[in-house]
Amino acid sequence: MNPILFLIIAIPAIEIYLFIKIGGQIGALATILLIFSTAILGIYYAKYEGLNTLKSGFSQLSRNETPAYEVISGAAIAFAALLLIIPGFATDFFGFLLIFPVSRKFIFNKISKKFSKPKDQKNNFIDGEFEDIEDNDENRKI
Repeated sequence: MNPILFLIIAIPAIEIYLFIKIGGQIGALATILLIFSTAILGIYYAKYEGLNTLKSGFSQLSRNETPAYEVISGAAIAFAALLLIIPGFATDFFGFLLIFPVSRKFIFNKISKKFSKPKDQKNNFIDGEFEDIEDNDENRKI
């Protein structure tokens, strides 16, 4: 089964399950208030973290450094804000994980280790210089 199709089906099913379980424990009105409060709190904190990331990125640009972490972090914060807007407890949990800098850095380190190559692995290329030689009568030897 396609992973994206699986996620489209699984995420709402998990959210409905959590709505029923949590709503049965704390009540329907408290569940609705909890959903709205996590969305409002999360969006406010996403705005705060986004502005901090933007400020950090501009300071790195002023020092002539590439703000690679800040760009990835900004995209993660935008995705986290989207997850926090979607009503549900599971999406709010993952949204808050991406919003907080400590957990975001931990997640980035785990993901980057999967894509980085081992340090003892050698590169398979040869460094050298080349020169284009045109095929004309001056360069031919007969």
